[in-house]
Amino acid sequence: MSTIKTGAKAPDFELPATGGQTIRLSELKGKNVVLYFYPKDSTSGCTAQGIDFRDNIDAFNAHDTVILGASKDSMKSHENFKAKQAFPFDLLSDEDEHLCALFDVIKEKSMYGKKYLGIERSTFLIDKTGVLRKEWRKVKVKGHVQEVLNSVVELAGSNS
Repeated sequence: MSTIKTGAKAPDFELPATGGQTIRLSELKGKNVVLYFYPKDSTSGCTAQGIDFRDNIDAFNAHDTVILGASKDSMKSHENFKAKQAFPFDLLSDEDEHLCALFDVIKEKSMYGKKYLGIERSTFLIDKTGVLRKEWRKVKVKGHVQEVLNSVVELAGSNS
C-alpha cells in the first residue's frame, strides 16, 4: 500500500546507490528530487529514458534538482548501466522492493500472455522541503523528461 500523497511529505528512505554510496532522501533537503522508477537496466525503454535525463541534466541542475533512478536491479547491474550510458546521476538498487512499496510502483504486468509483478514506470517530483509535488504513473518515455523538467521549472517559479 502506498504511503505517498501529493502535497504531503514524501517518506524518507535510504538505499545503496552507484558509486559505493548510500542515499537518504532526508539528506537531500534544499534540493528538488526527481525519483524515477524504471523496470530494468539496459532495456530499450529504460535506456532511452535515462539518456533523456542525462541529456537534460544541465537544465535540472540549474533548478537545484537531483535525478535518481531506481529499479530492482543489483548494484553491479546499475554500475554497468550507469557507466555504459555515462549517466551523471545515481541509480538506486531496491532489490527488496522496499522503496517500490513505499511509492506503490509494483503492478501486475503481462508479457507474452504471462502475468507477473514488475515496476510500473513512474516518476515523482519532491520539492526542496521533502514534499511530493507531482507524480506520473504509467509513464510513456517519449516526451516525459521534458514534461518533468517543465514541472521543475514551474515549481522553481512558484518558489521565487
